[in-house]
Amino acid sequence: MNKFKYYFILLLAGVTIVSCKKSDDDDIVLIPLRDYQEQYNVDNANIEEYLNTYYFTVTQSPGNQTDQDVTFTKITDPASQPSIMSYLNSASYPKLLRRDIDLHGILYKTYYLVLREGTGTSPMNTDAVLTAYKGEYLTRVEKTAKDPEYVKTTQFEEVKFPQSPLDLFGTIMGWSELFPQFKTGDSSTNPDGSAKYDNFGAGVLFLPSGLGYYASPPGASNIPAYAPLIFSIKLYSYKRMDHEYNVSNGVIIPNPDGVYDYQEDLNHDGYVRDYRNTTLYPNKPVNPDDTDGDGIPDFLDQDDDGDGYSTRFEITKPSYDLDPAVSGLSKYYPYDPVPDNPATPNVDETERHGIPAFSASGEIDYKSPGRIRIHVDKDHHSAKP
Repeated sequence: MNKFKYYFILLLAGVTIVSCKKSDDDDIVLIPLRDYQEQYNVDNANIEEYLNTYYFTVTQSPGNQTDQDVTFTKITDPASQPSIMSYLNSASYPKLLRRDIDLHGILYKTYYLVLREGTGTSPMNTDAVLTAYKGEYLTRVEKTAKDPEYVKTTQFEEVKFPQSPLDLFGTIMGWSELFPQFKTGDSSTNPDGSAKYDNFGAGVLFLPSGLGYYASPPGASNIPAYAPLIFSIKLYSYKRMDHEYNVSNGVIIPNPDGVYDYQEDLNHDGYVRDYRNTTLYPNKPVNPDDTDGDGIPDFLDQDDDGDGYSTRFEITKPSYDLDPAVSGLSKYYPYDPVPDNPATPNVDETERHGIPAFSASGEIDYKSPGRIRIHVDKDHHSAKP
C-alpha cells in the first residue's frame, strides 16, 4: 500500500486545503479542514452502523492463499446472520475489539475484528510488515424513493501476494496503531519455491478518517476526502527497523544508529512515538522512550543519552583488545549475544557478549543483570583512550 506518513502529517499540519474548484473569477477557493472531533463523530456513527448492519463469513483453508479471506454482506435475516457488532469482546475468536487511540487531541475509539490472533510474535508500531490486505472505503448512500439510507463499502486496493514488507512508520496511523495487536504465524516453502504461510494473524481494521488519510487521500486511489477505511489484513511476517535519519536540503537520509527500534522501546509496550508533531499530539505527554529527555525519542535520536557521543560511536568495537572473549564478524557490539550460524560451518559468527557497560573507573561489564547499556551510560567514555 503506497501510504506516506510524512506526506500525510505535512498536509494535516496546515489549517486549510486548496480546492480544485474555482470561483467564477478563477480565484482559488480555500476550504478549512474539518474539526477532528466533529468528523470523528460522523465517522464513528457510520462505522458503528456498518458493524450493526453487516455480517461476515470467513474462509478456512489452512496453507492456502485464501485462508482467512473475509466477506461482508448486508444483513437480511438477523436470526441467522449475526452482526459484526455482536462479536464485541467475544470470549473466543473471531472477536471484535476496541482500542482507544489518542491523536489530534481527541480519543478515537477504534474497532478491529480479530479473526485469528496468530501463533508467533507481534511487530511493534515502527516495524515493517509483510501483509496481504484489501482496502475499502466507507460511504453513506442517501435515501431514495425505493431504498432507505444505508452505508456501503467500495474497494480501492488489494494485495494478495505481498513481495516486500511495508514500514509501519511510513503508513497511516491506523495501521501503525493496530498491527501490533496481531501476531505472525508459520512459514515454509512450497515445491514451486513460493512462500507458504499458516497460523498467521488475520483481521479487519475499521478506521475513522483521522486514522487514515483525512482530507488528503492519495490522488490515484479515488478515495473521497474524510472517508473511513476498512482493511482486511493477514500478517505473514515482519522486519525489525532502525529509523534514525538526517535531513539534507529537505531530503530525508536514513542514518540508523545500529540499535533497532524495538530495543529502544524502553517501557516495552510495543510502541514508540514522536511527540514533537503537535498536530498529532497537541497535548504532548512525557515520552517514556526518550532517555535524555531532549524531546527526540530514542528510536530517532542519534545520541540517546545526550552525552555528546553518538550511539553509533558508542556501540562500535574499539580497535584495541578489550577482552579476548569478544569475537564475531560485526564491527559493532550486538545488543545481545549472538550464536554461531549453523548454515555457515566455515565461519564463526559467535558474539559471546552484547553491548557492554563501562564503569567510571574504566571497567567493562558484560554480564551483570540490569547493567546499563553502553549507549545510555554517560560515563563510559572515560574508559576510552
